Amino acid sequence: MNSSLAGRATARERSMTLRDYAIRYGFIILLVGLIAYFAIAADGFASPQSAVFIFQSVAITGVLALGVTATLVVGGFDLSIGSVATSAMMAASYAMVVLEQNAIVAVIACLVIGVIVGLINGWLIVYMRVPDLLATLGMMFLLLGLQRIPTEGRSIATGMTMPDGSVANGKFSEAFLALGRHRIDFFIPNLIPVSVVVLVVLALLIWFFLEYTRFGRMMYAVGSNERAAELAGAPVKAYKIWAYVISGVFASIGGILLAARLGRGDIASGNNLLLDAVAAALIGYAVLGAAKPNAFGTAVGAVFVGVLLQGLTMMNAPYYTQDFVKGAVLVVALVFTFALSGRGKR
Repeated sequence: MNSSLAGRATARERSMTLRDYAIRYGFIILLVGLIAYFAIAADGFASPQSAVFIFQSVAITGVLALGVTATLVVGGFDLSIGSVATSAMMAASYAMVVLEQNAIVAVIACLVIGVIVGLINGWLIVYMRVPDLLATLGMMFLLLGLQRIPTEGRSIATGMTMPDGSVANGKFSEAFLALGRHRIDFFIPNLIPVSVVVLVVLALLIWFFLEYTRFGRMMYAVGSNERAAELAGAPVKAYKIWAYVISGVFASIGGILLAARLGRGDIASGNNLLLDAVAAALIGYAVLGAAKPNAFGTAVGAVFVGVLLQGLTMMNAPYYTQDFVKGAVLVVALVFTFALSGRGKR
């Protein structure tokens, strides 16, 4: 009798161990398997050129997703990141092409936009008590309209005719374009875009900030139990506002990288930025069983989204199926995180 009970207990423990292993490493294994599948099924996927496309896509998506992660940490959510990025892209293009300013002025203007939008979002959410989804959704629509007003809805490029009849003769500086187009050698010549280096630096900074500084740990505390953090004397409102400022700045950096990559202000280029960035940030919950927003998981999620989209594109999958596949992957990741681990229970 006792041996039978012991055998069942051992089997149950073994089952739990396998389940825990699947929750912790399942998504990493899935990513490796996805890369292996596309390398076999899609001609040219394993080529250096394909890797460059993936890196370029991951860089912009990852930077925006890191900003989303900062708001998720404090229990919020930012739907305006895609429109902030496209607004920054249009602002950089307008500054250099229309106003004929240098790259430094363009970058500063973009960063200022990110800070202002973050402060407004934080103010609406914290002091006006507007729910975060509604506040950032309203900001998204506001920016989508605002960025089109100076050019009456047209993209910005050298030689374009402005609404007042003048011709925009400015151009992007080579130093600015290098942010999105220059590549550095890494075993293979011209393999790693500079934008990926920017992503890695930002990911390391936000990871260290959230995990190893008092400010970052308090942000987690606010997201975990805002009332308890407030009773403990934490300036909860300030932490939440700063989270949206970080999100706005990261989104504007993503817009700078996008403008540098395209070399023009394309109003339609940021259509999928929000969905991809949110998917990357939420997929990060499933990486190594974290079950919480974290910089490392977000970076892995961005790589996963980049690999998935590049693979589907090279297999000639219809464009309208890509969002469905991303959604399905996101659902699976969240099931791994909350349903299987039981961490979603209250």
